[in-house]
Amino acid sequence: MSGDVYDVVVIGGGPVGENVADRAVQGGLTAAIVEAELVGGECSYWACMPTKALLRDAAALRAARTLPGASAAITGRLDTTAVLGRRDRFAAHWHDDGQVSWLESAGIALVRGHGRILGERTVAVTRSDGTTTVLEARHAVVIATGTSASVPPIPGLAEAKPWTSREAVAAELIPERLAIIGGGVVGAELATAYSAFGTAVTLIARDGLLPRVEPFASEQVATALASDGVRLLIGAEPIGVSREDDGTVSVRLADGDTVRADEVLVATGRRPNTADIGLEAVGLAPGGFLTVDESLRVVDASGIPVAGGGLYATGDVNGRALLTHQGKYQARAAGDVIAARALGGEVDDAPWGRHAATADHVAVPQVVFTHPEIASVGHTLASATAAGLRVRQVEYDLGAVAGASLHADGYAGRVSMLIDEDAGTIAGFTAVGPDTAELVHAATVAITGEVPIERLWHAVPAYPTMSELWLRLLETAGSDTRTRTTPQLVTSDR
Repeated sequence: MSGDVYDVVVIGGGPVGENVADRAVQGGLTAAIVEAELVGGECSYWACMPTKALLRDAAALRAARTLPGASAAITGRLDTTAVLGRRDRFAAHWHDDGQVSWLESAGIALVRGHGRILGERTVAVTRSDGTTTVLEARHAVVIATGTSASVPPIPGLAEAKPWTSREAVAAELIPERLAIIGGGVVGAELATAYSAFGTAVTLIARDGLLPRVEPFASEQVATALASDGVRLLIGAEPIGVSREDDGTVSVRLADGDTVRADEVLVATGRRPNTADIGLEAVGLAPGGFLTVDESLRVVDASGIPVAGGGLYATGDVNGRALLTHQGKYQARAAGDVIAARALGGEVDDAPWGRHAATADHVAVPQVVFTHPEIASVGHTLASATAAGLRVRQVEYDLGAVAGASLHADGYAGRVSMLIDEDAGTIAGFTAVGPDTAELVHAATVAITGEVPIERLWHAVPAYPTMSELWLRLLETAGSDTRTRTTPQLVTSDR
Protein backbone atom coordinates (compact mmCIF):
# COMPACT_ATOMS: atom_id res chain seq x y z
CA MET A 1 0.00 0.00 0.00
CA SER A 2 1.42 3.35 -1.09
CA GLY A 3 0.12 6.89 -0.89
CA ASP A 4 0.01 10.09 -2.92
CA VAL A 5 -1.14 13.59 -2.00
CA TYR A 6 -3.17 15.95 -4.17
CA ASP A 7 -5.13 19.09 -3.43
CA VAL A 8 -8.32 17.51 -4.79
CA VAL A 9 -9.28 13.86 -5.25
CA VAL A 10 -12.31 13.18 -7.46
CA ILE A 11 -14.03 9.80 -7.30
CA GLY A 12 -15.58 9.28 -10.72
CA GLY A 13 -14.11 10.08 -14.12
CA GLY A 14 -17.20 10.96 -16.14
CA PRO A 15 -17.80 14.42 -17.63
CA VAL A 16 -18.73 15.78 -14.21
CA GLY A 17 -15.61 14.51 -12.48
CA GLU A 18 -13.47 15.68 -15.38
CA ASN A 19 -14.90 19.20 -15.11
CA VAL A 20 -14.39 19.41 -11.37
CA ALA A 21 -10.76 18.38 -11.70
CA ASP A 22 -10.16 20.67 -14.67
CA ARG A 23 -11.55 23.74 -12.90
CA ALA A 24 -9.55 22.94 -9.77
CA VAL A 25 -6.35 22.67 -11.81
CA GLN A 26 -7.14 25.87 -13.69
CA GLY A 27 -7.59 27.48 -10.29
CA GLY A 28 -4.04 26.56 -9.29
CA LEU A 29 -4.54 23.23 -7.51
CA THR A 30 -3.43 19.68 -8.19
CA ALA A 31 -6.07 17.02 -8.85
CA ALA A 32 -6.42 13.29 -9.33
CA ILE A 33 -9.36 11.35 -10.75
CA VAL A 34 -10.23 7.85 -9.53
CA GLU A 35 -12.08 5.74 -12.12
CA ALA A 36 -12.90 2.04 -12.13
CA GLU A 37 -14.40 1.91 -15.64
CA LEU A 38 -13.90 4.05 -18.74
CA VAL A 39 -12.77 7.64 -18.37
CA GLY A 40 -15.56 9.70 -19.89
CA GLY A 41 -18.32 7.92 -18.01
CA GLU A 42 -21.90 6.98 -18.82
CA CYS A 43 -22.57 9.94 -21.11
CA SER A 44 -19.68 9.20 -23.43
CA TYR A 45 -20.23 5.48 -23.91
CA TRP A 46 -23.78 4.47 -22.96
CA ALA A 47 -25.95 7.58 -22.79
CA CYS A 48 -25.84 11.10 -24.27
CA MET A 49 -23.54 10.66 -27.24
CA PRO A 50 -24.24 7.12 -28.51
CA THR A 51 -28.00 7.38 -27.94
CA LYS A 52 -28.23 10.54 -30.01
CA ALA A 53 -26.12 8.87 -32.68
CA LEU A 54 -28.68 6.03 -32.75
CA LEU A 55 -31.53 8.52 -33.16
CA ARG A 56 -30.08 11.07 -35.57
CA ASP A 57 -30.13 9.11 -38.85
CA ALA A 58 -33.81 8.25 -38.51
CA ALA A 59 -34.62 11.87 -37.61
CA ALA A 60 -32.78 13.11 -40.69
CA LEU A 61 -34.60 10.59 -42.86
CA ARG A 62 -37.99 11.63 -41.47
CA ALA A 63 -37.11 15.28 -42.06
CA ALA A 64 -36.15 14.62 -45.68
CA ARG A 65 -39.42 12.81 -46.28
CA THR A 66 -41.41 15.92 -45.28
CA LEU A 67 -40.03 17.84 -48.26
CA PRO A 68 -41.14 16.81 -51.76
CA GLY A 69 -37.83 17.32 -53.53
CA ALA A 70 -35.76 15.60 -50.88
CA SER A 71 -38.30 12.80 -50.54
CA ALA A 72 -38.11 12.10 -54.27
CA ALA A 73 -34.37 11.53 -53.93
CA ILE A 74 -34.76 8.83 -51.27
CA THR A 75 -34.59 5.37 -52.78
CA GLY A 76 -33.62 3.14 -49.88
CA ARG A 77 -34.33 2.31 -46.25
CA LEU A 78 -32.45 3.24 -43.12
CA ASP A 79 -29.11 1.43 -43.10
CA THR A 80 -29.02 0.04 -39.56
CA THR A 81 -25.47 -1.26 -39.92
CA ALA A 82 -24.26 2.22 -40.85
CA VAL A 83 -26.16 3.72 -37.91
CA LEU A 84 -24.51 1.29 -35.51
CA GLY A 85 -21.12 2.04 -37.03
CA ARG A 86 -21.59 5.76 -36.47
CA ARG A 87 -22.70 5.06 -32.91
CA ASP A 88 -19.52 3.06 -32.36
CA ARG A 89 -17.44 6.00 -33.52
CA PHE A 90 -19.18 8.37 -31.13
CA ALA A 91 -18.61 5.86 -28.31
CA ALA A 92 -14.93 5.70 -29.34
CA HIS A 93 -15.47 1.94 -29.78
CA TRP A 94 -15.63 1.80 -25.97
CA HIS A 95 -11.98 2.76 -25.56
CA ASP A 96 -11.00 5.74 -23.43
CA ASP A 97 -7.59 6.51 -24.91
CA GLY A 98 -8.73 9.93 -26.09
CA GLN A 99 -10.18 10.85 -22.72
CA VAL A 100 -7.05 9.71 -20.91
CA SER A 101 -4.94 11.77 -23.29
CA TRP A 102 -7.07 14.81 -22.47
CA LEU A 103 -6.55 14.27 -18.74
CA GLU A 104 -2.82 14.19 -19.28
CA SER A 105 -2.89 17.38 -21.34
CA ALA A 106 -4.95 19.10 -18.63
CA GLY A 107 -2.49 18.12 -15.90
CA ILE A 108 -4.90 15.79 -14.11
CA ALA A 109 -3.62 12.54 -12.64
CA LEU A 110 -5.57 9.32 -13.27
CA VAL A 111 -5.71 6.50 -10.74
CA ARG A 112 -7.46 3.39 -12.07
CA GLY A 113 -9.53 1.41 -9.61
CA HIS A 114 -12.45 1.50 -7.20
CA GLY A 115 -12.38 4.41 -4.77
CA ARG A 116 -13.63 4.21 -1.17
CA ILE A 117 -13.52 6.96 1.43
CA LEU A 118 -11.45 5.95 4.46
CA GLY A 119 -12.00 9.12 6.43
CA GLU A 120 -11.79 12.87 6.17
CA ARG A 121 -10.02 13.73 2.87
CA THR A 122 -8.68 10.18 2.45
CA VAL A 123 -9.52 7.75 -0.36
CA ALA A 124 -8.37 4.16 -0.87
CA VAL A 125 -8.19 2.96 -4.47
CA THR A 126 -8.32 -0.77 -5.12
CA ARG A 127 -6.99 -1.77 -8.53
CA SER A 128 -8.14 -4.73 -10.60
CA ASP A 129 -5.09 -6.73 -9.44
CA GLY A 130 -6.10 -6.26 -5.79
CA THR A 131 -3.41 -3.77 -4.86
CA THR A 132 -4.42 -0.63 -3.01
CA THR A 133 -3.25 2.96 -3.10
CA VAL A 134 -4.26 5.54 -0.50
CA LEU A 135 -4.75 9.08 -1.76
CA GLU A 136 -4.72 12.08 0.56
CA ALA A 137 -6.54 15.27 -0.40
CA ARG A 138 -5.22 18.48 1.08
CA HIS A 139 -8.47 20.35 0.50
CA ALA A 140 -11.34 18.28 -0.90
CA VAL A 141 -12.67 14.92 -1.96
CA VAL A 142 -15.37 15.11 -4.62
CA ILE A 143 -17.89 12.32 -5.22
CA ALA A 144 -18.90 12.23 -8.88
CA THR A 145 -19.89 8.58 -9.18
CA GLY A 146 -23.17 9.14 -11.02
CA THR A 147 -26.06 6.69 -11.17
CA SER A 148 -26.86 3.25 -12.56
CA ALA A 149 -30.03 1.78 -14.01
CA SER A 150 -32.48 0.67 -11.36
CA VAL A 151 -34.05 -2.77 -11.84
CA PRO A 152 -37.44 -3.01 -10.09
CA PRO A 153 -38.28 -6.07 -7.97
CA ILE A 154 -40.62 -7.66 -10.51
CA PRO A 155 -40.65 -11.44 -9.97
CA GLY A 156 -38.31 -13.15 -12.42
CA LEU A 157 -37.00 -9.94 -13.98
CA ALA A 158 -33.44 -10.14 -12.68
CA GLU A 159 -33.21 -13.83 -13.58
CA ALA A 160 -34.34 -13.02 -17.14
CA LYS A 161 -31.15 -10.98 -17.59
CA PRO A 162 -32.85 -7.83 -18.89
CA TRP A 163 -31.21 -5.12 -20.88
CA THR A 164 -30.59 -1.81 -19.18
CA SER A 165 -29.85 1.32 -21.18
CA ARG A 166 -26.22 0.16 -21.46
CA GLU A 167 -27.05 -3.05 -23.32
CA ALA A 168 -29.66 -1.33 -25.49
CA VAL A 169 -27.32 1.45 -26.50
CA ALA A 170 -24.32 -0.82 -27.16
CA ALA A 171 -26.23 -3.68 -28.88
CA GLU A 172 -24.52 -5.24 -31.89
CA LEU A 173 -27.62 -7.10 -33.08
CA ILE A 174 -31.06 -5.55 -33.39
CA PRO A 175 -33.82 -7.78 -31.98
CA GLU A 176 -36.97 -8.44 -33.96
CA ARG A 177 -39.09 -7.79 -30.86
CA LEU A 178 -38.29 -5.56 -27.90
CA ALA A 179 -40.34 -5.03 -24.75
CA ILE A 180 -39.57 -1.86 -22.81
CA ILE A 181 -40.61 -1.49 -19.18
CA GLY A 182 -40.81 2.19 -18.33
CA GLY A 183 -42.19 5.20 -20.18
CA GLY A 184 -39.71 7.86 -19.13
CA VAL A 185 -37.07 9.56 -21.24
CA VAL A 186 -34.87 6.48 -21.72
CA GLY A 187 -37.79 4.23 -22.60
CA ALA A 188 -39.32 6.74 -25.01
CA GLU A 189 -36.05 7.55 -26.77
CA LEU A 190 -35.07 3.91 -27.21
CA ALA A 191 -38.57 3.04 -28.41
CA THR A 192 -38.08 5.77 -31.03
CA ALA A 193 -34.68 4.40 -32.05
CA TYR A 194 -35.55 0.71 -32.20
CA SER A 195 -38.86 1.21 -34.01
CA ALA A 196 -36.90 3.09 -36.69
CA PHE A 197 -34.66 0.01 -37.02
CA GLY A 198 -37.72 -2.11 -37.79
CA THR A 199 -38.02 -3.73 -34.36
CA ALA A 200 -41.52 -4.52 -33.11
CA VAL A 201 -41.51 -2.46 -29.90
CA THR A 202 -43.95 -2.78 -27.01
CA LEU A 203 -43.67 0.02 -24.47
CA ILE A 204 -45.13 -0.79 -21.04
CA ALA A 205 -45.66 2.51 -19.24
CA ARG A 206 -47.37 1.96 -15.90
CA ASP A 207 -47.06 5.61 -14.88
CA GLY A 208 -47.75 7.01 -18.34
CA LEU A 209 -45.57 8.13 -21.23
CA LEU A 210 -43.16 10.93 -20.28
CA PRO A 211 -45.24 11.83 -17.21
CA ARG A 212 -43.05 14.78 -16.18
CA VAL A 213 -43.50 16.84 -19.35
CA GLU A 214 -46.50 18.92 -20.35
CA PRO A 215 -49.39 16.62 -21.34
CA PHE A 216 -49.74 18.15 -24.82
CA ALA A 217 -46.11 17.23 -25.52
CA SER A 218 -46.32 13.63 -24.31
CA GLU A 219 -49.57 13.16 -26.23
CA GLN A 220 -47.92 14.20 -29.48
CA VAL A 221 -45.05 11.80 -28.88
CA ALA A 222 -47.52 9.01 -28.10
CA THR A 223 -49.32 9.65 -31.37
CA ALA A 224 -46.06 9.57 -33.31
CA LEU A 225 -44.81 6.40 -31.62
CA ALA A 226 -48.10 4.66 -32.39
CA SER A 227 -47.88 5.76 -36.03
CA ASP A 228 -44.36 4.31 -36.13
CA GLY A 229 -45.74 0.94 -35.05
CA VAL A 230 -44.92 1.03 -31.35
CA ARG A 231 -47.45 -0.78 -29.20
CA LEU A 232 -48.16 1.49 -26.24
CA LEU A 233 -49.51 -0.09 -23.07
CA ILE A 234 -50.23 2.95 -20.94
CA GLY A 235 -51.07 2.10 -17.33
CA ALA A 236 -50.15 -1.57 -17.73
CA GLU A 237 -48.36 -3.13 -14.76
CA PRO A 238 -45.83 -5.94 -15.23
CA ILE A 239 -46.15 -8.58 -12.49
CA GLY A 240 -43.75 -11.24 -13.72
CA VAL A 241 -41.01 -11.89 -16.26
CA SER A 242 -39.49 -15.13 -17.51
CA ARG A 243 -36.97 -16.08 -20.17
CA GLU A 244 -37.93 -19.22 -22.02
CA ASP A 245 -35.64 -22.04 -23.13
CA ASP A 246 -35.55 -20.63 -26.67
CA GLY A 247 -34.28 -17.28 -25.35
CA THR A 248 -37.49 -15.31 -25.74
CA VAL A 249 -38.85 -13.25 -22.88
CA SER A 250 -42.41 -13.20 -21.55
CA VAL A 251 -43.68 -10.23 -19.56
CA ARG A 252 -46.89 -10.95 -17.68
CA LEU A 253 -49.19 -8.02 -16.99
CA ALA A 254 -51.69 -7.49 -14.20
CA ASP A 255 -54.59 -7.42 -16.68
CA GLY A 256 -53.79 -10.97 -17.80
CA ASP A 257 -52.03 -10.02 -21.03
CA THR A 258 -48.56 -11.36 -21.86
CA VAL A 259 -45.96 -9.53 -23.94
CA ARG A 260 -43.45 -11.73 -25.73
CA ALA A 261 -40.19 -10.38 -27.04
CA ASP A 262 -36.62 -11.30 -27.87
CA GLU A 263 -35.26 -8.85 -25.31
CA VAL A 264 -36.70 -6.84 -22.44
CA LEU A 265 -35.31 -3.41 -21.60
CA VAL A 266 -35.72 -1.98 -18.10
CA ALA A 267 -36.00 1.81 -18.12
CA THR A 268 -37.63 2.57 -14.78
CA GLY A 269 -35.22 5.06 -13.25
CA ARG A 270 -31.74 5.45 -11.82
CA ARG A 271 -30.09 4.74 -8.47
CA PRO A 272 -27.06 6.59 -7.08
CA ASN A 273 -23.70 4.84 -7.10
CA THR A 274 -23.07 5.40 -3.39
CA ALA A 275 -23.50 1.91 -1.90
CA ASP A 276 -19.81 1.03 -1.78
CA ILE A 277 -17.78 4.24 -1.64
CA GLY A 278 -17.18 4.37 2.13
CA LEU A 279 -19.78 6.96 3.15
CA GLU A 280 -20.07 5.35 6.56
CA ALA A 281 -16.51 6.52 7.29
CA VAL A 282 -17.77 10.12 7.35
CA GLY A 283 -21.02 9.40 9.18
CA LEU A 284 -23.33 9.02 6.16
CA ALA A 285 -25.60 6.12 5.22
CA PRO A 286 -24.56 4.36 1.99
CA GLY A 287 -26.83 3.79 -0.99
CA GLY A 288 -28.78 7.02 -1.24
CA PHE A 289 -28.52 10.35 -2.99
CA LEU A 290 -26.27 12.86 -1.24
CA THR A 291 -27.58 16.17 0.07
CA VAL A 292 -25.47 19.20 -0.79
CA ASP A 293 -25.52 22.92 -0.10
CA GLU A 294 -25.49 25.52 -2.87
CA SER A 295 -21.71 25.22 -3.29
CA LEU A 296 -22.01 21.41 -3.60
CA ARG A 297 -20.56 20.51 -0.19
CA VAL A 298 -22.13 17.37 1.26
CA VAL A 299 -24.21 18.19 4.31
CA ASP A 300 -25.94 16.14 7.00
CA ALA A 301 -29.64 16.17 7.89
CA SER A 302 -29.16 19.44 9.76
CA GLY A 303 -27.50 21.12 6.79
CA ILE A 304 -24.05 21.06 8.38
CA PRO A 305 -21.12 20.21 6.04
CA VAL A 306 -19.64 16.79 6.80
CA ALA A 307 -16.00 15.72 6.83
CA GLY A 308 -14.87 19.14 7.97
CA GLY A 309 -16.39 20.75 4.88
CA GLY A 310 -14.00 18.86 2.64
CA LEU A 311 -16.49 16.52 0.94
CA TYR A 312 -18.38 17.56 -2.20
CA ALA A 313 -20.85 15.74 -4.46
CA THR A 314 -21.53 16.77 -8.04
CA GLY A 315 -23.74 15.46 -10.81
CA ASP A 316 -26.39 12.76 -10.68
CA VAL A 317 -25.16 11.47 -7.34
CA ASN A 318 -26.71 14.43 -5.48
CA GLY A 319 -30.09 13.90 -7.12
CA ARG A 320 -30.69 17.57 -7.93
CA ALA A 321 -30.88 17.31 -11.71
CA LEU A 322 -29.96 14.02 -13.38
CA LEU A 323 -28.64 15.51 -16.61
CA THR A 324 -25.06 15.67 -17.85
CA HIS A 325 -25.12 19.38 -18.62
CA GLN A 326 -26.43 20.21 -15.15
CA GLY A 327 -23.77 17.99 -13.60
CA LYS A 328 -21.08 19.82 -15.54
CA TYR A 329 -22.58 23.13 -14.42
CA GLN A 330 -22.32 21.95 -10.81
CA ALA A 331 -18.80 20.72 -11.47
CA ARG A 332 -17.64 24.12 -12.67
CA ALA A 333 -19.03 25.77 -9.54
CA ALA A 334 -17.52 23.11 -7.27
CA GLY A 335 -14.08 23.17 -8.87
CA ASP A 336 -13.96 26.95 -8.69
CA VAL A 337 -15.14 27.18 -5.08
CA ILE A 338 -12.73 24.48 -3.91
CA ALA A 339 -9.87 26.48 -5.42
CA ALA A 340 -11.18 29.72 -3.91
CA ARG A 341 -11.47 28.21 -0.44
CA ALA A 342 -8.09 26.51 -0.70
CA LEU A 343 -6.25 29.65 -1.77
CA GLY A 344 -8.11 32.10 0.44
CA GLY A 345 -10.03 33.74 -2.36
CA GLU A 346 -13.45 35.34 -2.19
CA VAL A 347 -16.32 32.83 -2.13
CA ASP A 348 -19.45 33.84 -4.04
CA ASP A 349 -21.99 31.18 -3.10
CA ALA A 350 -25.09 33.38 -2.84
CA PRO A 351 -27.91 32.63 -5.33
CA TRP A 352 -26.64 33.05 -8.91
CA GLY A 353 -23.11 33.52 -7.62
CA ARG A 354 -20.10 32.04 -9.37
CA HIS A 355 -19.79 29.33 -6.75
CA ALA A 356 -23.47 28.35 -6.48
CA ALA A 357 -25.59 25.90 -8.49
CA THR A 358 -28.76 28.02 -8.44
CA ALA A 359 -30.09 27.00 -11.85
CA ASP A 360 -30.76 23.48 -10.56
CA HIS A 361 -33.86 24.82 -8.86
CA VAL A 362 -35.44 27.02 -11.53
CA ALA A 363 -33.84 26.75 -14.97
CA VAL A 364 -32.98 23.18 -15.93
CA PRO A 365 -33.14 22.69 -19.71
CA GLN A 366 -33.79 19.28 -21.21
CA VAL A 367 -34.38 17.82 -24.64
CA VAL A 368 -36.15 14.51 -25.10
CA PHE A 369 -34.90 13.22 -28.46
CA THR A 370 -38.05 11.35 -29.39
CA HIS A 371 -40.08 11.68 -32.56
CA PRO A 372 -40.96 14.52 -32.26
CA GLU A 373 -38.49 16.22 -29.94
CA ILE A 374 -39.54 17.85 -26.68
CA ALA A 375 -37.52 20.85 -25.51
CA SER A 376 -38.28 22.27 -22.09
CA VAL A 377 -36.84 24.40 -19.32
CA GLY A 378 -38.13 25.53 -15.96
CA HIS A 379 -41.53 24.59 -14.61
CA THR A 380 -44.38 22.67 -16.13
CA LEU A 381 -47.86 23.82 -15.18
CA ALA A 382 -48.09 20.95 -12.70
CA SER A 383 -44.75 21.67 -11.00
CA ALA A 384 -45.38 25.43 -10.89
CA THR A 385 -48.75 24.85 -9.24
CA ALA A 386 -47.17 22.45 -6.75
CA ALA A 387 -44.55 25.10 -5.96
CA GLY A 388 -47.26 27.64 -5.18
CA LEU A 389 -46.52 29.93 -8.11
CA ARG A 390 -49.31 31.99 -9.65
CA VAL A 391 -48.78 31.29 -13.32
CA ARG A 392 -50.65 31.65 -16.58
CA GLN A 393 -50.05 29.17 -19.40
CA VAL A 394 -49.92 30.54 -22.93
CA GLU A 395 -49.89 28.11 -25.86
CA TYR A 396 -49.42 28.48 -29.60
CA ASP A 397 -49.54 26.19 -32.61
CA LEU A 398 -45.90 25.89 -33.64
CA GLY A 399 -46.94 24.70 -37.08
CA ALA A 400 -48.53 28.12 -37.67
CA VAL A 401 -45.14 29.86 -37.37
CA ALA A 402 -43.67 30.74 -40.75
CA GLY A 403 -40.27 29.19 -40.02
CA ALA A 404 -41.88 25.89 -39.05
CA SER A 405 -44.04 25.73 -42.16
CA LEU A 406 -40.90 26.21 -44.24
CA HIS A 407 -39.02 23.64 -42.18
CA ALA A 408 -41.37 20.81 -43.13
CA ASP A 409 -44.59 20.37 -45.07
CA GLY A 410 -47.35 19.63 -42.59
CA TYR A 411 -45.20 20.59 -39.61
CA ALA A 412 -46.97 19.61 -36.41
CA GLY A 413 -45.92 21.05 -33.08
CA ARG A 414 -46.96 23.12 -30.12
CA VAL A 415 -45.27 25.51 -27.74
CA SER A 416 -46.17 26.94 -24.37
CA MET A 417 -44.76 29.35 -21.85
CA LEU A 418 -45.71 29.89 -18.23
CA ILE A 419 -45.89 33.50 -17.10
CA ASP A 420 -45.21 34.15 -13.44
CA GLU A 421 -47.99 36.66 -12.81
CA ASP A 422 -46.35 38.09 -9.71
CA ALA A 423 -42.81 38.45 -11.07
CA GLY A 424 -43.77 39.33 -14.65
CA THR A 425 -41.23 36.83 -15.99
CA ILE A 426 -41.24 33.39 -17.59
CA ALA A 427 -41.35 30.42 -15.23
CA GLY A 428 -41.42 27.60 -17.78
CA PHE A 429 -41.24 26.78 -21.47
CA THR A 430 -42.05 23.66 -23.48
CA ALA A 431 -41.91 23.04 -27.23
CA VAL A 432 -42.78 19.82 -29.02
CA GLY A 433 -42.16 19.23 -32.70
CA PRO A 434 -39.45 18.18 -35.14
CA ASP A 435 -36.09 19.83 -34.48
CA THR A 436 -37.15 21.89 -31.46
CA ALA A 437 -33.95 21.12 -29.53
CA GLU A 438 -32.20 24.31 -30.60
CA LEU A 439 -35.09 26.45 -29.36
CA VAL A 440 -34.54 25.69 -25.70
CA HIS A 441 -31.54 27.89 -24.99
CA ALA A 442 -33.36 31.15 -25.72
CA ALA A 443 -35.93 30.14 -23.11
CA THR A 444 -33.15 29.13 -20.70
CA VAL A 445 -31.57 32.57 -21.01
CA ALA A 446 -34.94 34.29 -20.49
CA ILE A 447 -35.70 32.27 -17.35
CA THR A 448 -32.19 32.40 -15.89
CA GLY A 449 -31.92 36.14 -16.54
CA GLU A 450 -35.42 36.75 -15.19
CA VAL A 451 -36.11 38.86 -18.26
CA PRO A 452 -39.33 40.86 -17.80
CA ILE A 453 -42.09 40.00 -20.25
CA GLU A 454 -42.19 43.62 -21.40
CA ARG A 455 -38.49 43.53 -22.25
CA LEU A 456 -38.99 40.36 -24.33
CA TRP A 457 -41.01 42.39 -26.81
CA HIS A 458 -37.72 44.03 -27.76
CA ALA A 459 -36.04 40.66 -28.45
CA VAL A 460 -37.01 40.61 -32.12
CA PRO A 461 -36.92 37.11 -33.70
CA ALA A 462 -35.41 36.75 -37.15
CA TYR A 463 -37.91 36.04 -39.93
CA PRO A 464 -38.66 33.42 -41.13
CA THR A 465 -37.36 31.18 -38.33
CA MET A 466 -39.09 29.02 -35.75
CA SER A 467 -37.92 31.50 -33.12
CA GLU A 468 -40.80 33.70 -34.25
CA LEU A 469 -42.79 31.58 -31.82
CA TRP A 470 -41.70 34.07 -29.13
CA LEU A 471 -43.55 36.91 -30.84
CA ARG A 472 -46.63 34.75 -31.29
CA LEU A 473 -46.58 33.70 -27.64
CA LEU A 474 -46.30 37.32 -26.53
CA GLU A 475 -49.14 38.33 -28.82
CA THR A 476 -51.27 35.52 -27.47
CA ALA A 477 -50.46 36.51 -23.90
CA GLY A 478 -51.32 40.16 -24.55
CA SER A 479 -49.68 43.21 -23.00
CA ASP A 480 -50.76 46.48 -21.51
CA THR A 481 -48.00 48.30 -23.38
CA ARG A 482 -48.20 46.62 -26.78
CA THR A 483 -50.97 46.46 -29.35
CA ARG A 484 -51.65 42.92 -30.50
CA THR A 485 -51.56 42.36 -34.24
CA THR A 486 -54.22 40.49 -36.12
CA PRO A 487 -53.08 36.97 -37.07
CA GLN A 488 -52.46 36.47 -40.77
CA LEU A 489 -51.41 33.59 -42.98
CA VAL A 490 -47.99 32.29 -42.02
CA THR A 491 -46.74 32.84 -45.56
CA SER A 492 -47.05 36.62 -45.18
CA ASP A 493 -44.02 38.65 -44.11
CA ARG A 494 -45.35 40.71 -41.25
